[in-house]
Amino acid sequence: MEFVSLISLWMIPSLIGFILLYGTYKRVPTYESFVEGGKEGISIAFSIIPFLIGMLVAISVFRASGALEYFMGFLKPVLDFVGVPSEVAPLAIIRPISGNAALGMTSDLIATYGPDSYIGRLAATIQGSTDTTLYVLTVYFGAVGIRKMGDALKVGLLADLVGFIVAVVVVTLFFGK
Repeated sequence: MEFVSLISLWMIPSLIGFILLYGTYKRVPTYESFVEGGKEGISIAFSIIPFLIGMLVAISVFRASGALEYFMGFLKPVLDFVGVPSEVAPLAIIRPISGNAALGMTSDLIATYGPDSYIGRLAATIQGSTDTTLYVLTVYFGAVGIRKMGDALKVGLLADLVGFIVAVVVVTLFFGK
């Protein structure tokens, strides 16, 4: 186990050192390239801020308005029919929107039901098998100026739905209810 810890400790510094040495060997001005990349990174960070604020406000309004609870009341009979615990459904809805909100929900579910419970395992698996699709589209597509994102949205949400369904199936198969 110490060998794996040693490798993980030295992997990133070794990779950075290799890139610097290889760049120097190829006669690339490595420091100047690094500074240029830093400048570009800062300008991208500033261009992302308005999109990030808009997404965070939208998430807060969605949760505070009671729309999430209303939507969950509508879905509960369907979820009960297919055998999915209604406790994890808000996580499946929030996960494509916000990773932090989903992480908070996952933490709450694990604290309430326990990490070894069906709901705890299902929440952790959903958290790991889906992505923050709306966040990614809003922030990253907005930062580079892509305005037509309809197909990417459809594919991303479909991937999230498939991730949710597969998480339910896998957790049920491996751990039962």
